[in-house]
Amino acid sequence: MAYFLLEVLVRGYSHYSMFLCGGACFLCCGLLNENVKIKISFISQMVLSSVIITVLELITGFIVNIWLKMDIWDYSHLPYNFKGQICLLYSVFWFLISSVAIVLDDFLRYKLFNEEKPRYKIF
Repeated sequence: MAYFLLEVLVRGYSHYSMFLCGGACFLCCGLLNENVKIKISFISQMVLSSVIITVLELITGFIVNIWLKMDIWDYSHLPYNFKGQICLLYSVFWFLISSVAIVLDDFLRYKLFNEEKPRYKIF
């Protein structure tokens, strides 16, 4: 829901597919530091989250924009884009925004599911 609302704030509108894609991104990014024997750094989580979000955006773009021809977004006018579905600029945005998603996921798990209190190793 947060991604959907963020998109509405930035673009003025969104699409239900972004609600689904954003939810999948949040779940995947949140699972990065769950049940791992080696704790990965916060920055590493952000890098991996950015890759995950970019890949899920590419898959969603191929389905809704190319296969279903819904034309929800088009990054063709931006530099370093791939088929107008993803671009480097948004991957950098996902890197930054993922920090909020990681902390929010850990906070929700701590408060709602009584998981251990989050501790972060930055690098």
